[in-house]
Amino acid sequence: MLQYITDAHAHCGIQDISTPQAFDDYLSLVRGSKIKQVVMFSPVMEIYDRYDYNFQDDPDWQQGRKKSNQYLLEIGNKDLKVIPYFFIWNDFAVDQLTDKHKGIKWHRHSDEPVYHYDDPLCKKAVDEIRRRNMPVVFEEELNNTIKFIKEIAFGIRIIIPHLGILNGGYNSLLNKGIWDIPNVYTDTALASTYEIKDYINRYGCQRIMFGSDFPFGDPLSELSKIERLNIPPEKKDMILGLNLKNLLRNVGEITSTSRRTDLG
Repeated sequence: MLQYITDAHAHCGIQDISTPQAFDDYLSLVRGSKIKQVVMFSPVMEIYDRYDYNFQDDPDWQQGRKKSNQYLLEIGNKDLKVIPYFFIWNDFAVDQLTDKHKGIKWHRHSDEPVYHYDDPLCKKAVDEIRRRNMPVVFEEELNNTIKFIKEIAFGIRIIIPHLGILNGGYNSLLNKGIWDIPNVYTDTALASTYEIKDYINRYGCQRIMFGSDFPFGDPLSELSKIERLNIPPEKKDMILGLNLKNLLRNVGEITSTSRRTDLG
């Protein structure tokens, strides 16, 4: 039986004070529960101005991003281990990656400023992510999601959060065959129980992970959706921590592999 549970999707920061989302705020919600580890990445508003479609980067924002990503390297305690992911933006500052970073957060919504996928720095960043064997939590519009997986980041392990709610929708990704791709994973944060069950019925439990989307989701409430599933305990253990453990097992093992993964 799984000794502790890992939340694979939580936001955490102290610069954006629009909602309580510091480490202690998360810990106060899960204290006494079996959630003992959490993947954390910066809040969006600590990375770019999501409400300004024509957002222009500047040194102040770059410094704020650096501080935000650094904050995640400095938190955690004996009661709750933090697994920090690096939130990347258009400066593609992979030079700031450390051995402590275990993954990448890549995020925008359709009404937000765009990633510069045609920038040569983007390709260099993706190559470095691949070299470090880091998974990417990728939240984007449907077309950009498909392009990123099939063209830009081939071979990289991609985690589509929320079972695709904000990547065009679960069914859209299903119809495009994205869930069939072996290096595509997902998390359950804010997903419906119906979609979670449908995914498991179709694809099993090997590539799906429990996530809360704190502070937008309550960790214990999101956890209850998994605990109520009518599946064997060993399958729940996979979702609640073992899959993420396996996913992160070889992160940091520098590789020169550039072989294209079979994308179907």
